[in-house]
Amino acid sequence: MMMGDLMGLINLEHEQDFLEELTYFRCGAAAPFAGRYRLVDFTLSNMVNSGVSEVAIFTNSKYRSLMDHLGTGADWELARRHGGLFILPPDWNDPTDVSRGDLKHFHNNRDYFHRSKASHVVISGSQFISNAHYKKAFKLHLERDADVTCITTEVDTLEPEHMSQLRIEHDNDGWVTGFTNDHENKHVFTNAYIIKKEVLLKLVDECIAYHKDHFFLGGVKENLDSLAVQYINSEGCSIFINSIKSFYKHNMNLLQPDNYRSLFFKNEFIRTKISNEPPAKYRESSKVTTSMLANGCVIDGEVSGSILFRGVKVHKGTKVKNSIVMQRCIIEEGVHLENVILDKDVRITAGQTFIGSKDKPFVVAKRQTI
Repeated sequence: MMMGDLMGLINLEHEQDFLEELTYFRCGAAAPFAGRYRLVDFTLSNMVNSGVSEVAIFTNSKYRSLMDHLGTGADWELARRHGGLFILPPDWNDPTDVSRGDLKHFHNNRDYFHRSKASHVVISGSQFISNAHYKKAFKLHLERDADVTCITTEVDTLEPEHMSQLRIEHDNDGWVTGFTNDHENKHVFTNAYIIKKEVLLKLVDECIAYHKDHFFLGGVKENLDSLAVQYINSEGCSIFINSIKSFYKHNMNLLQPDNYRSLFFKNEFIRTKISNEPPAKYRESSKVTTSMLANGCVIDGEVSGSILFRGVKVHKGTKVKNSIVMQRCIIEEGVHLENVILDKDVRITAGQTFIGSKDKPFVVAKRQTI
């Protein structure tokens, strides 16, 4: 098995920006997560750690932040002469093009697929977070000569973030017999799959000819009878983030050591943009418990059950509880924050109190002074 025979695609076209204030100025894939990462880091790292050396990203809108984060792809070892990282924003140049939805991306970026020597494509979005290789899935894909291999997860308890995901039905040999929206079915499709490149290109043409606007639904789901589609369950931590509630919950869950180790230490490291800053500084008046603090933080106040990103400053007499505070926020003296999410570069002026709930945290968009 040669992993060089597998190319990658991160398809963001149909991902909705459900993260409210956090996606006012960025796409969901660029939303910060877990103190120093972005959501896209997990999918991209899984591809690179599996030996995929060429990855394209179909962006939709608000992608400046994403491009700034990814740069040349060097932090993922994708700044290379052959292959590498391709960020493909919407660029429609063909006046005769009748394609819609993500079919428009496939049509207008056909060169990306033709240029590669790879015979198979691993496709994923950014709203499913895991730390898992695609090697086992690709091996099964080749051994069984499948047209499509869907990556799924079995969830113990159905949560609101699972409701919008497709569920699969299958036979005893692991072949998929149906995709449903059955809310009782706990076998959830992660929106990640491996597909033969020749099958992908053929289905793209068929979808465009019949005016489809969603490749997987129109190309794979509707042709299930004529395709050999199998599934493989993702191993380890499986997280869906498609709402503020799920974003807050899964960040907070990482404060439990077992959950953190399950996501970050079961396989290879998750890669992200490197930022060289000094270690966090804890002043004499500081008190920090059950929290995650990134480099560059300066703490004079009290922090409990919270996640602080790089460069956050918490002044004396301030209490930050069960909150997520993103890069370079400044929280002045005598502030009380509880169940709050502050986006980047927010300044909370002295003496204020903001309290949300775990189901509905109080969210402040970036670069605000309040």
